[in-house]
Amino acid sequence: MKFTRLSASALAVGCALLSSSALASLQFNFSDNTAAEVQSQLLLVSEQSLSQNEHPQLQDALAKAWLSSEKFTGKKGTQLELRLGNAPTQRLVLLGLGDSSKLSHSDILTLGADAAAVLAKNDSTAVSIDTSALTHSSVDATKVATFAQGLELRSYRFDKYKSKNSKTALSQVHLLAEHPTQSKVALDKAQALNSGVFLARDLTNEPAEALTPQTFADAALQLEKLGVKVQVLDEKALQKAGLGALYAVGKGSNRPPRLVIAQWQNSNKAPLAIIGKGITFDTGGYHLKTDGESIVRMTSDMAGAAAALGTIKTLALQKAPVNVVAVMAMAENMISDKAMLPGDIIKTGAGLTVQITSTDAEGRLVMADALWYANQQFKPRAMVDIATLTGSKVGALGSYYAGLFSEDEQLVQQLTAAGAKVNEPLWRLPLGPQFASEMKSELADLRNTGKTTGASTAAWFLQQFVGQTPWAHIDIAGNALASSDKGVQVTGATGFGVQLLTEWALTQP
Repeated sequence: MKFTRLSASALAVGCALLSSSALASLQFNFSDNTAAEVQSQLLLVSEQSLSQNEHPQLQDALAKAWLSSEKFTGKKGTQLELRLGNAPTQRLVLLGLGDSSKLSHSDILTLGADAAAVLAKNDSTAVSIDTSALTHSSVDATKVATFAQGLELRSYRFDKYKSKNSKTALSQVHLLAEHPTQSKVALDKAQALNSGVFLARDLTNEPAEALTPQTFADAALQLEKLGVKVQVLDEKALQKAGLGALYAVGKGSNRPPRLVIAQWQNSNKAPLAIIGKGITFDTGGYHLKTDGESIVRMTSDMAGAAAALGTIKTLALQKAPVNVVAVMAMAENMISDKAMLPGDIIKTGAGLTVQITSTDAEGRLVMADALWYANQQFKPRAMVDIATLTGSKVGALGSYYAGLFSEDEQLVQQLTAAGAKVNEPLWRLPLGPQFASEMKSELADLRNTGKTTGASTAAWFLQQFVGQTPWAHIDIAGNALASSDKGVQVTGATGFGVQLLTEWALTQP
């Protein structure tokens, strides 16, 4: 096994990819008073707190008249801006919580994102937020942290390639909380999660010129400073290990493939394994993608690997008492005199041979070797892979859900519950032996495409490389990029999967 170490230039690239402007620029301060100098005040208002006159800021006649004329009742997600004078600090923004006793974790994240959106509209750089309507005891301190987490997720910006920053960025948030110490502890943990999400977003947003299999590996190696164990297999090591599928996909590029392994080991239990697809650019190979808009987005075909690495970073920052290994298959799918050809027969690490019936079905090839390698090397108690795998998944579920494929009922329940909590929802799609006939080849053990149900036949293909280990496949095609700002997502890379996989890993017995 060959380890790739960082050169000075690679170190600079890795550091740049790991930095997050959103985390660096947004600072939270907790207090139990309103002494901070700010440009705007945001008041969280529940239906109960408004009806019971719990907000001193709304007791004067002008405020009451404005509330009455606008018929503001505190309904969840509603907003109202009050100007109670000419001074900037007299700009008061109300954000409705609805019935605060019924708010879920996902609801509060979204409300935090709503707050970020409304504050961005009035160009505030420093604000105070009264969160007292969220909390009724110290147990509710996590709600304040979740609200701040949602605000920070929506405040993310990736503008490193823009000559001018067109928006005034929010930089100071003063949180008025009834239990500031407990809220600060909870927010530290939430910000570790955001750091992992932002790493995934940053990596996915990078153009292919900057993000190659090697520079992704360099970014992973930077996590060693957090106590993460990182290994990188270069192209020679891949051939020596027999990982012929991953090598075949990446051999057409002059930026050769890598297998990146990152492990956070803070438990003596057998590991959980997360396997991520990392196609840093996908031309489609000789089955060339011909849609001009579609091929531009193929810089995001490594979003699964980004989510896997972001999860490891989160767990390391949280010093989570878990043992989780991420195995990420990195390659460029290019056209050249060295590239794999339609009709080629390749041999996978598992020993199965595959006839290439489409060079544009390369993701399942690299994932096959990564799944087999993870299973053989780490003997995990469960494996979950995450990949932007098929366009047919988008046709079935759009961006509303990620596709979930598994025959392990317990794993399906665990992942579905985790996704529901963090608002990264999953929808189970068919997987079973009925798809086997579509994947038969006259010349090899398998072909790499079916003839009808693309998402399910792709999942069945992956299943051939997992042995008896509990396994699930998550297809995030359509979820990796957002076309507009909505909820905690901003236009561009979403980091989908980091919150889901972190929640899953932390809740395993």
